Amino acid sequence: MIRVYTQVQQGKNWLQNYRDHKPIFACILGFTDTGLIPGISAAGATPQDRQYTCLADVEFLYNGLQPQPQYPLPPLNAGASPVLITKAIIDALNIPLYLFNAGLTHKPTVPTIDLGGAPARCLTSGHALDMAKVQHLLEAGSYWGQKLADEAKDSYVILGECVVGGTTTALAVLLGLGIAATGKVNSSHPQCNHSQKLSVVRQGLQVAGFNSALPVSQPLKLIAAVGDPMQIVVAAMGMAASLKVGVMLAGGTQMLAVYALMQALAEKLSLAWLPENIVVGTTRWVAEDPTGDTVGLAREISCVPLMATQLSFSESCYPQLQAYERGYVKEGVGCGGCAIAAHLYRNWNQTQLLKAVEDLFAPLIFLE
Repeated sequence: MIRVYTQVQQGKNWLQNYRDHKPIFACILGFTDTGLIPGISAAGATPQDRQYTCLADVEFLYNGLQPQPQYPLPPLNAGASPVLITKAIIDALNIPLYLFNAGLTHKPTVPTIDLGGAPARCLTSGHALDMAKVQHLLEAGSYWGQKLADEAKDSYVILGECVVGGTTTALAVLLGLGIAATGKVNSSHPQCNHSQKLSVVRQGLQVAGFNSALPVSQPLKLIAAVGDPMQIVVAAMGMAASLKVGVMLAGGTQMLAVYALMQALAEKLSLAWLPENIVVGTTRWVAEDPTGDTVGLAREISCVPLMATQLSFSESCYPQLQAYERGYVKEGVGCGGCAIAAHLYRNWNQTQLLKAVEDLFAPLIFLE
């Protein structure tokens, strides 16, 4: 139920080290105006919907099914929110949940740890975040990474994210770091909108004064120019936590960009980390997405173990879940990493995973 795609032996060693261990799950929430560009994301049918996707996901993740949520899960062109997968697993396995607000436009309706960040401007501005905020989030992430590691003890921390438009800011960071990511990233669309993403990213890098042919030598400056608040928080959290425990970066393109950012922070700022304790965990819908090249991207970054749950919705009785098999949604809110945790901790198979998700989804259909 788990396949390791790159750095295979390192990935298998990591899995063996944390088999039968219960993790803790932290979801880092952020917002970028990049997600409001028409057509840039399918995580919400319209730009208006996408303003509230993160708020709805975190409300559902914390409260579960409610008859009248303040922020209902947004309508999608097809599919259903990946938070259903995450919620089903953390409830069934009783995984401790931490929610961090790295920078949202609206206050969440559920308790979160406010990191004092800010939502990002559209990356086309070349000034997505103020440098002072980036520096502050780096320090806050490092602090909480140590705290989470102490809580995890001899287990591991799953770091998930919820940032609409985040695969586009990921592309910007990857290209800014000199990684050949063009045509390799994923998206929530069934056919990745590579040309739109690349056009947006090139505009932002150019406005910021970066030469796309040369890697940016200052990673914090790059995040301030074209990044989002989640990226720097997760990078700092993961690096600090890796000194004591295992870390799974739960996501696809966005977490590969975070891993590349970690490498840059270690090289340019001499931040301490233990890369052998860190893996990227996602879904096979991302890892095997024919409209991107996730495995190729991981190889371009080098030394990163990429693994994925082999969860399938092909036999689901719900069309909204079957849509994942046609390339919709694919990943988000740490769902791939949580599914990997279910395999590791409880040895869940395909049937058990599918049942847990469908059992949570069924009453949602009834309420609609």
